[in-house]
Formats: sequence, C-alpha cells, structure tokens
Amino acid sequence: MVEVLLESCGQDVAVPETGCHMDESTTEYTPRQERDLHVATDEANLSPIQKFYNGQSIFVTGGTGFLGKLLIEKLLRECPGISFIYILVRPKKCKDVHQRVEELFDDPVFGKLKEMQPKFRHQTVAVAGDCSLPGLGISATDRAIITREVSIVMHVAATVRFDEKMNLAVPINVRSPKAVIDLCKEMPGLKSFVHVSTAYANCPRSLIEEKVYEPPMDADKLITLMECVDEKLLEEITPRLLGIWPNTYTFTKAIAESVVKKEAGDLPAGIFRPAIVISTYREPVRGWIDNMYGPTGVAAGAGTGILRSIHCDGSIHANVVPGDFTVNALIACAWDVANRYKSTATKEEQKFDVPVYNYVSKDNAISYDELKTMSEKYGLEFPTEKAIWYYSFRNNKYWIVHLFYVYFFHLIPAMLIDTVTVCVGKQPRMMKLYKKIHKFMDVLNYFTTNRWTFTNETVQAVIDKMSPEDRNNFVCDITTIDWDQYFRTYIRGIRIYLIKDPLDTLPQARVKWQRLYWTHQALKVIFAYALLRICWLVLYYLYRLCTWQSV
Repeated sequence: MVEVLLESCGQDVAVPETGCHMDESTTEYTPRQERDLHVATDEANLSPIQKFYNGQSIFVTGGTGFLGKLLIEKLLRECPGISFIYILVRPKKCKDVHQRVEELFDDPVFGKLKEMQPKFRHQTVAVAGDCSLPGLGISATDRAIITREVSIVMHVAATVRFDEKMNLAVPINVRSPKAVIDLCKEMPGLKSFVHVSTAYANCPRSLIEEKVYEPPMDADKLITLMECVDEKLLEEITPRLLGIWPNTYTFTKAIAESVVKKEAGDLPAGIFRPAIVISTYREPVRGWIDNMYGPTGVAAGAGTGILRSIHCDGSIHANVVPGDFTVNALIACAWDVANRYKSTATKEEQKFDVPVYNYVSKDNAISYDELKTMSEKYGLEFPTEKAIWYYSFRNNKYWIVHLFYVYFFHLIPAMLIDTVTVCVGKQPRMMKLYKKIHKFMDVLNYFTTNRWTFTNETVQAVIDKMSPEDRNNFVCDITTIDWDQYFRTYIRGIRIYLIKDPLDTLPQARVKWQRLYWTHQALKVIFAYALLRICWLVLYYLYRLCTWQSV
C-alpha cells in the first residue's frame, strides 16, 4: 500500500468509450439518423449553456483521466439533450477499448449519473486512438464520422508527469494538439474548440496574464528534433532545451499554447488554464479524487505517517481549485468561445483572437500553511487504519532545515527498518519508497517556493455572463468555496478513494491512532534524552581535555 501513496507524477492520456466502437465493422453506423432516439429536450426549459450543448455532439480527448471523467459525467448529467460524446480511448495493459470503457463507467464518479439516467451510455461512443501517435491514431472511418457529426471539441489529454522524457512528452503535449486542430479544420459544423493547458505553462514569469506568450521553442522544430534524435542523446540535451523551464511538462504545455494560437486562429478556439486541480467539492461525489498529484500526494503521505517534511514556503498562495468547479468552468468557457467567435464573425474587419482563461483561486486564496493546518485538522478526524506512524509533518521554508528532516526522519528510520526487514528474511522496501518520495518532492519544490501573480478577468467575465440558472447548474465561482468545509471532504475523500480505507474502519483506526500517538511521544522523549546524553558526554570530555591540558 505504501508504494502507491506517493506515485504522483503520471496520468493516463487515453479516453473512454461506450455504446459502439467505431471500426471497419461499424461503417454503416450513422449517429445522425438515430439522434431523435435520445432524450428530446424542450429548449424553452433550458438555460443558455444547456441550449448551447443541446443536440450537439462532442469529441473529448483525455476522458479516462481525472478531469476527463468529471467532464463526461457533468455533460451527460446536466445537458441531457447532448446527442453523442465521442471519447478517444487507447488500448492499455492488455486491455482493449471495450474493457477500458467498462472499467471507466464502473468508477464511483458515475454513480449519480447511473441513478438519474440509467441509459446514458447510449449517448457515448468510443473512438480507438492514441494521442501519442500521428493523427491521434484514428482510423479513416472514425475520422470521417467525427468530422461529420461533431461540433464541439475539448482537448483534455496530456501527460502531466513533470519529469516525463522529452520523446514521450512532445508527441502527447505538443503534436496531439496540432492533430486535434487539424481534425477541427475538417468539421463543417464546428462551434467551439477548447484546449486544456495549465496555469503554470509560463511559470518562468512571475506575472501570468490571460494571453499566449512567446514559446520557448518553435513547435515544428521541436517535433522534428524528436523524430531525428535518438533517445539517449535527447536525454543529454533535454536540460539545454528546457533552459529556465523547470520540467518537460510546463515546457511542452507552453509550446502547445503557441500551436493553438498559430494553427487555430481562424477557428472558434480557446485555451483553458486550470490551476492545481484537486478533489471535487460538491458533485457528483463529495471529495472524489483518483490521483496522487501535487498536494494530494503530500496529504496522503503525511496522513499515513510516511511524509514528515516538504521544502515549502508556507506563506505562498496554494493555487488549488476543486475538480467539479474546474470542469464547470471548462464547460462554460467552451460556450463563451462560441459566443465570442459568433460576435467577431459579424464584424468583418475584426480578427478572432484566441481567448485564454486562467482558472485560478486568487479571489479566494489560501496559503500552504493554511492548507497544511486544515489537512492536519481533518486528517486527525479521519485517521486511516493503514497509517504506519502518527501524523508529524511540517512545511520547511529553508532547505537546510528540510534536509535535516529528510535525513533524521526519513532516511535513518528507513535504513533501520530495512535492516530489521533483511534480518528477518524479507525484502527491504522503505529506502526504495523514500527514493520515490524525494524525487516527488524535488519536482514540487519549484512550485512550493516560488510566487506567481495571475490575472483572471476573462474568467470573471464568463461568470458575469452566465444566467442565474447556469451559475447554479455549473458552479465555478471560486469565491463561493468554504475552504474549511472543502478540506473536510477532501481529506475524507483521500482516505476513501485513494488509500482505499472505508469509513467502516474508522473506530479501529482511531484506536490505532491513539497507540501511534503515544508511541510517537515516547520516541520523542527517548530521542531527546539521547540527544541530551550525547551533548553531556561531549561537554564532559571537552572539560576533561581542557583540565588535562591545563595540568
């Protein structure tokens, strides 16, 4: 279990399917002919955003990832008049597209949708493909159906592993947006295309506005370089390519934004930049989370007693946003892109400028210290039975202090435990685990010790344009979040969905927590006594030495 806790640097880029898999055997399938079989929604009872999606078909990449699942669930539940959602899915780990889809819809996040609309899977269609392949790996038959039927495209797929190798990050994060744009250009009925980036794509800048900046490298040159240089040489030159960018994720995301601006300038296109996305706040399941990225990995590690310190300036704004608010904002931004493009089209002299949406928490900010305090508060309320030690975690602003904690509270205990483990004939695991944890922390250091200022006027303008019904149906106003209430559901969700410890075990966990607490206190007393004893011996022998020399 402990090895799973801080695996926080990877993400699926594939996407789900349901209904029919479109391959050569489904060339007779014509969704337009069956559109009337779906729920007929009276537009008079719909909000503006629901009207926009009513009767439309949507193409989504990244549907098997965290945001993708939430996006698909929300669209199907809140916009029942949607014709079809085409979801890009790639076979993975000896599982075909159909198996991956079955697993996708078994996720707890779809529970509420199943209750409200048991037949929702008739509105989903899987498209076999792979974002790491040219042209998204989509067959000619599937491509023809998508371009004919789809009018809204949301490109969510990405590899968010910060230290991903360049030859893997570039095809997914740079080449696939270009492939999606090429697909959009073939769609006669395209109304909106939104590329999901990240608020930290331009992290070398301290002020990040809602605009596309000059990329660190030309996209076409980078793609060509990937195709011409072997993997070993590429690893050697990666640091030179990155320059002031901290990792391949932010580097490739910055270049991808330039691709959208350059290639999609004549399309109804927009760039959506979410901050650090963590668990859901209210819907469809409170506190639902399925990954260990960023603060979630830290909270899980601290809550199980594995993680004791992180190099972090606690006064810095923790730019976190709930998953459900994020997808609501994404849905609203796609609607806004279409409206902006329509408005521009009526003015022949005006060229459409790709809008950028910074979805950040600056209007309801919390610091990393506040995040830690609330995580600790509710971690003690919902302790896990799988904890190996009592909660003892700190944000350490100074590197030297953090290093002290790493050696004395991570490495030395891990070495002692592994030594005992080897002596009893078992495989040592703790040093290997902490190697992963420290690699994870090294990735986070850049983001927990630097400050950024974000602008978000474009997002605020979208919220202002939303009707009261849409503000209620697609809640995305950060100022409405009660962070204390949120963190209670967040920590509870980590326990249930990530650590896989149901609330049924809470009584036993609290008993174990008390035992760990007193063990922790006893160890601190022993450690303090040993330290005092060592100091006394050093002073004593120094005194004896000085006395002997004076004689």
